[in-house]
Amino acid sequence: MEISIGRGKTARRAYGIDEIALVPGQRTLDPILADTHWQIGGIDREIPIIASAMDGVVDVRMAVLLSQQGALGVLNLEGIQTRYADPQPILERIASVGKDEFVSLMQELYAEPIKPELIQQRIQEIKSQGGIAAVSATPAGASKYGSAVALAGADLFFVQATVVSTAYLSPESVTPLDLTQFCQQMPIPVILGNCVTYEVALNLMKTGAAGILVGIGPGAACTSRGVLGVGVPQATAVADCAAARDDYYQETGKYVTIVADGGLITGGDICKCIACGADGVMIGSPFARAAEAPGGGYHWGMATPSPVLPRGTRIRVGTTGTLEQILRGPALLDDGTHNLLGALKTSMGTLGAKSLKEMQQVEVVIAPSLLTEGKVYQKAQHLGMGK
Repeated sequence: MEISIGRGKTARRAYGIDEIALVPGQRTLDPILADTHWQIGGIDREIPIIASAMDGVVDVRMAVLLSQQGALGVLNLEGIQTRYADPQPILERIASVGKDEFVSLMQELYAEPIKPELIQQRIQEIKSQGGIAAVSATPAGASKYGSAVALAGADLFFVQATVVSTAYLSPESVTPLDLTQFCQQMPIPVILGNCVTYEVALNLMKTGAAGILVGIGPGAACTSRGVLGVGVPQATAVADCAAARDDYYQETGKYVTIVADGGLITGGDICKCIACGADGVMIGSPFARAAEAPGGGYHWGMATPSPVLPRGTRIRVGTTGTLEQILRGPALLDDGTHNLLGALKTSMGTLGAKSLKEMQQVEVVIAPSLLTEGKVYQKAQHLGMGK
């Protein structure tokens, strides 16, 4: 339904994750029967959660630990890990500087050139410890370092930008990355993103991508929506792109994984994204709170260090538990940020969904009061959902 903003301009209503709720059906099941396994790029994982390619979230150690836990972590190939042989002092500087000096420090630190030999070294370090080597670069970075990534034996390549499309216009002096050619030539699966619409998702699927990332600007440390005014709330964005996936599958027989990327903090957020059609999710700030995270209790977006127009900030998220507690429990917090797998399984049991495919089919209602109804005391005392 279109809504009139004014003469000559109409708009479609879009919904965020906080505005919807999941409705139990006629069946329930024991959470132990809920199967959360999924595949991305032919790799099977028990937990449909990917850690974002952000420098405060994933380093070699975290990538290995996430793999061991049954999840997945993506290493940023254009970040601190590939600019400095020893990233630890750099990460400590980022964590210690005041907020007024932060942007200029980030621009200084990220001006250090990327070293191709460190790209191969980081991938090999992950592989040698038995981890899944999933890495990320911008389209420009993918064009420059794609062959090195393949040679190093990476398992998955995420090509990410604020917005990625197959119809990119560039100056005559610049040759843009041909996404179709890149997906065909890379010997490993390629995941493309980000997008938020049916049409762009469908076009990206036609390139041969193994997966599509959905989300523009909802991340905890991202300021793109404020700086650029661009974005679509996640519930609507995921549902639209999932529809493209289903139509593409009906037409070609090829199933392209949809990953909801950004804006997800709690187990309930993850459950609702899957109910909107996502196969899995990508999250950053919840993992930045792990004791093992490289950010030391801080979290910042991939576009934060831009030398001309930063579209991210550094936020203090603190350290609330180990990676295992955040993923598998036992939960030490009552706000839905610990034991994310347990939350997903329990929600699936409550909804009667035995698989993620069944979870995608549960009833969804518009519920703007979902997080506030009856929560006066929690809000007043800053407990549970009132934190």
